[in-house]
This record gives sequence, structure tokens and C-alpha cells, in this order.
Amino acid sequence: MSYLTDLIRLKRHANRWLRYRLAAPLVPNLAQLFRGKNVVVVGSAPFSTEPHGWDDSFRVLTINASQVAAQAWLKQVPDVTLMQFNQIEGLNPAAVQVRKVLEHQRTGLLCILNWRHDLKRLQRGIDAFHYSYDELKLISRHERIALMHRMTGRLNLEMEGEAKWSNGIVGAALAINSGAANVILTGIDPLSKGHNYNSLDLSRMHKETDLEALQTFCEQRLPIFTADPHVALSTNLLLWPPERR
Repeated sequence: MSYLTDLIRLKRHANRWLRYRLAAPLVPNLAQLFRGKNVVVVGSAPFSTEPHGWDDSFRVLTINASQVAAQAWLKQVPDVTLMQFNQIEGLNPAAVQVRKVLEHQRTGLLCILNWRHDLKRLQRGIDAFHYSYDELKLISRHERIALMHRMTGRLNLEMEGEAKWSNGIVGAALAINSGAANVILTGIDPLSKGHNYNSLDLSRMHKETDLEALQTFCEQRLPIFTADPHVALSTNLLLWPPERR
């Protein structure tokens, strides 16, 4: 049985690798928004912090409903929002709650990750919870894989849910690849549990892969920081702002 299981897993991996190679995806890039800017990537962990020096010169990238989680200090419309496909139509409690708290909110560029259906269906789904945007962009699974391959040096074909990187880590990679001067994470804590905007107390699926990515970013000396002191202690990310030398 173990041999058969391993054979099936190997076949799945080979098929996904072949599809990825044939797709030859381009690496997503938002240089027109992020080049040379300080970019704040806002996650929905239970605690987030207004970054030191915060003003309207910063660019903001939010994840799913994190613009609501940070509303105590985030008064502006996000420049970019990354939203996972299942938030649009999903019936699980987390997705339902995302749509509920985002009702009548808006963003600048809405990037939907891994949408598998036609564009009209997506637009109907977004309209159903009255979320608005200036521009809509699709980022496929293959494009996300290509982005993380470039930024970490590791080809992760996302064979299992636990093996994927969280969208907060993908957002940090996207900002760096788009030429951001500095990326400041807040509300992104791989060791946390639950989300600021709901009381479901859900565990995070991507703990190990996220910690691995943050370690890689540190080793590469990429300008990625955290605004959250407890995250700096637990992940070895530098605390924003960087010390002057």
C-alpha cells in the first residue's frame, strides 16, 4: 500500500510539474505601483501595528479582509488587495465572514488568486457583496509558483494545502519583485492563531513554509521588515524602522 501511495504521489507531482513547465508563466510584477516605495503588507493576524513613520507616501497591500482588521489605523483605500479565489463563492465559515466584513468596502487593484472560472462569474461574485475596485487582475497558480520560485529559489508545486505559502508571504514577495524599496509586514505572524476580523480561532495552515520563506528572505538580506515587535522576536525579521548605522 505504501508503494502504491508513493507511486500515485510521484505521478501527481510529475503531472503538475509538466503542466507548470508547459504553461511557462510570467512572474507577476506591479512595478508601476511599488517601485521605489515603502510597501506595507497587511495581514489579518490578531495583532497588527501602525508602521513607524506611517503617512500617505506608503503603498498598502492587503490580504483578503485584512483592510478591515487594520481599520484602526488604515484609513485609506488599499492600493492592492490579494484575495484567494475561494473567498468569492466559498461556503465555509471563514469565506462567508470575509465577504460579510468586506461588504461595501473598496480597493485599488484587486488581484484574485487562482480563479478557475470565467470573468463574468467572478464579477458577479464580487458584486454580490458590494465590494468595489478600480482594476481587476487575475494571478494564476502557475504565476504564483513562478513568483515564489524566483524569490526563494525553491520550486514549490503546492501539492498539499500545508505546503503552500500564505498570501501574506506571497504579497511580500510580490512587492519585492516589483521593486519596493522596503516591505513592512504587519498582522503577518506564522505562529499566531485566528484572525482579527472573526472569532473562529482557526489555525494557520502554512506555518512551516512561511517560516522557511521568512528565513530565506533574511538570508538573502532582502529589505523585508516587520512592524510587530513580537514577530521580530519569533522570526528573526528586523523590526521596522531599520536602525541607522
